[in-house]
Amino acid sequence: MAKKKSKKYLEAAKKVEADKAYTANEAIALVKEIDFANFDATVEVAFNLNLDTKQADQQLRGALVLPNGTGKEQTVVVFAKGPKAQEAKDAGADVVGDDDLVARIQDGWLDFDVAIATPDMMAQVGRLGRVLGPKGLMPNPKTGTVTMDVAKAVSDAKSGQVTYRTDRDGNVHVPVGKVSFDEAALVGNFQAIYDTIAKLRPAAVKGTYIKHVSLASTFGPSVTLDTNSL
Repeated sequence: MAKKKSKKYLEAAKKVEADKAYTANEAIALVKEIDFANFDATVEVAFNLNLDTKQADQQLRGALVLPNGTGKEQTVVVFAKGPKAQEAKDAGADVVGDDDLVARIQDGWLDFDVAIATPDMMAQVGRLGRVLGPKGLMPNPKTGTVTMDVAKAVSDAKSGQVTYRTDRDGNVHVPVGKVSFDEAALVGNFQAIYDTIAKLRPAAVKGTYIKHVSLASTFGPSVTLDTNSL
């Protein structure tokens, strides 16, 4: 049974023209206007892509650093030993460890947003797959979080990196920033995300690649974008 929409949601939805596709500037201005959360909500973009996700080359996954940040302080942990552990600490990682950090997480500690690992630590980190995987925290080379360049990975995570991944229906959801951001900052972040997704079009895709794009705040109604204007 569908969840009943709140009165505030329905009031906000009245301001969105159902049959209209908005430019990025119009959509972001409207999303900010109709947001009704009593906290600084996140603005998210949703893509529906023409992908056959059963094919490995049509499963998109990666990361990008938003030009205007995410508006969220990221707690970063790094699995590393020796000089690489020191490199991570110098770069600003919040927690750095090896077997001790693995054990701490196995004991239930999960108070962090990003996990990074050097390749030589992945045998130990792999034991955390059932814990980190479902939460999207497992280090992965595709998102730049399994790397020897831990300093860059920590810097990226701290300066506004977001990850993206297609679901089985070809949908991708990516945070754009906070409602409190000015419109120009949100437009800049959105354009960076859109350009990244657009460039990832697999060669095997025929016809329209980006079928639908919409923006919404955490609890707000979605606003459809005119892809021809992007």
